[in-house]
Order: sequence, then structure tokens, then C-alpha cells
Amino acid sequence: MRTSSTLYILFGTLLSAAGYGATFLIASWFRAQGGSELDAGTTLTMALLGTLVGVPLVGWWAGRVDSARLGALGALAMAGGYLLLGSLAGLDPAYLPRLAALLIGLGWGMFYLGAPLALSERLDDQQRGPGFTRFSAFQMTGICGSPVVLAALLDNAGLAFSSAFLGVGMTALVAAALLFAFGLSAPRAPTTPRLRPWARKITALVPTGAIRPILMAGLGGAVFSGIMAFQSSLTEGTGASASAFFALHAGTAVVLRLLLVRRLSSWPRGTVVICLLTCLAAGVICLFGSAVHPAFHGAAAVLTGAGYGLLYPVIQTWAVNASAAEDRHAALTWFVVAYFIGIFGFPAIGGWLLVAAGRNSFIWALAALVMVELAVATAGGRRGASAGR
Repeated sequence: MRTSSTLYILFGTLLSAAGYGATFLIASWFRAQGGSELDAGTTLTMALLGTLVGVPLVGWWAGRVDSARLGALGALAMAGGYLLLGSLAGLDPAYLPRLAALLIGLGWGMFYLGAPLALSERLDDQQRGPGFTRFSAFQMTGICGSPVVLAALLDNAGLAFSSAFLGVGMTALVAAALLFAFGLSAPRAPTTPRLRPWARKITALVPTGAIRPILMAGLGGAVFSGIMAFQSSLTEGTGASASAFFALHAGTAVVLRLLLVRRLSSWPRGTVVICLLTCLAAGVICLFGSAVHPAFHGAAAVLTGAGYGLLYPVIQTWAVNASAAEDRHAALTWFVVAYFIGIFGFPAIGGWLLVAAGRNSFIWALAALVMVELAVATAGGRRGASAGR
């Protein structure tokens, strides 16, 4: 691809991801309106329903419509959700915040499958690993950079939540334009227009081992959303800062992804995955020390940024390359479905845990999810590890 085409999708991804990153402020918005984490979790469940509509839509129609255009339509839907959220004066009527979350989830789901699918269709097996790593670096910058910038504007510049959400909506409109431009500047190879059934192909993915990174995507997404969506609750009453956590987490993930963009795909996958999950587990455990000293919270940000930040592109590449060529579209679709079940499904459980059981129980739940993910990664023993070389 030409450099200009690459820049279109990378910056379109950056701005679209900023839209998802803004969802980390929804819990704070609810508290400002007199609601609770439980209300935020319930609303974000609507975002999960949206993604479970958006992802299959792209999965089925990507054979007829360029995935880049589907991703751009997703950015437009996300813009609509934020423009609606920014226009609300309160929590009543209750269905409006949920409708906004539904649109955000629909848009993020369409983008989250459409954009990497558009990139994957234009890369070969050797280019895919570095391509996904670079793509995910821009994605992580948007996801974690957005709440840092918005929190600073809300806390220090007196920006209202409504203005912040309206600004995010406008940013998503720019993202849609960039993704449309990418599709025009880098046309995909000609294909026979057809629907792409993907759900029933799960039976073909299980024997290849691609099912393991798919399951890991869901578990890792749950841990990531738990840490990020309730970051303000985790720092409440401590000397730690949620904004500092977002910045350190994103900075660590992005810098390491860019530094290791070529090397990461050449190292033994089994060893890399185990090391990264161990790093993620250590970061979650450090959250227990946040009330003791902010340094523990900073260590948690760096360790989770390194662990989850590098793990995601590794298992995404694993899921695609471990599949037969005719099943790669289904593998990436299932990978994204699993991720969204974790990313938007866990906040409802996490919000209930925080309210009913407290902060420590919540962190123990995150640690347990990392241990389950490690068990999935190591299933198959030496045979699975050798396959990763």
C-alpha cells in the first residue's frame, strides 16, 4: 500500500478508537448525574448488544461491500451515539442513554471488525504481523489517549460532559471520512460478490487451534474493560490518578508496540504469550497496593500496558494465521465477537461487584480471569508451544 493510504487507515483508527476510549468516562458521567457504577454497567450492556449486531453485519456483508466502507459506516454510527449522549440533560428518560450506548456499540463493533479486515485483505502473511502491531499501536493511542485528554479538559478547563461527548462525536465523523478515503485510495483485490457465512465455521476453527486465541480475546477484553472502565472507582480515596494510569498504560503499550513491531512476530509465540500474561497478572495484583502508595498504581499501569498491550496483536495474528485461508475471515470475526463479549459484557458484572462486594473482590475477579486466560494459552502443552514457533 502507498504511504498515504496507510496514513488514512492509521489516523482513522486513532480517531475511531478515541470514541471507544471516551466510554471510560461514562461511569463518571453517571455519578455526576446522581447515578452509580451499576447504572453505568447496565448502560454499557446495551453497547454489548450493539456490537453483537455490528460485528455479524460486517462479517456477513464484507464479501459484498469493502470492509473499509463498513468500518467508516461504523464510525458514523458511533458519532451518532455520542452526539445523542452529548445532547442529554440528565438520566431521564432512561432509554436515551441506553440508545446512545447501543449506537456507540454498533459503530465500534462495525469499525473494530471492518478496519482490521480491510487491512488484512491488503496484506500477505509476512506483512500481517507488523501491520497489525502498527495498527494496534494507533488503536491503543486513541483508546487510552482519549480519556486522558478529556479528563484533563473536564477537571482543569471546566469542560462540561455534554461538550466533551459532542466533541467526540465530531471526531468520529472525521474518522469516517478517513476510512472512506482509505477504501478509495487502496482498493482491495477484485473478489466475487457474495455473503460470507462465518458463524458455522467455528467447527473448522477448533481443530486448527485458532479457538484458543479467540477465547483469550474474550478473557483479555474483560480484564481490560474492568481496569479501564472503572478506573475512577479504583482510584477513589487514594492518592493515585486515573488520568495518570491511562497515560502510563497507553504510553507503555504504544512505545513497546512501535519498538517491537518487527521483532515481536519473529519470537516463539508460546513463550511470548506466557511472559505477557504473567506481566498482566502482576499488573492486576499491583492494583491492591494503590491505597498504600500511588507508585503501585503506576506500576500496575506499566505492567498491564506491557502485558495486554503486546498480547493483543500477538493473539490477533495467531487467530488469523492459524486458520486456513478460506476461514480467516471467520476467525477474525469470531475473534472480535469474543473480544466484545468480554469488553462490554464484563462491566455489568464488574459494576455489581464494586457496589456489592467492594474493590478488593473486584480486583481478585480480574486476577482470576488472567489465570483462566493463561490456562487457555498453555492448553495443549508442548505441542501448542512448538506450533507457535
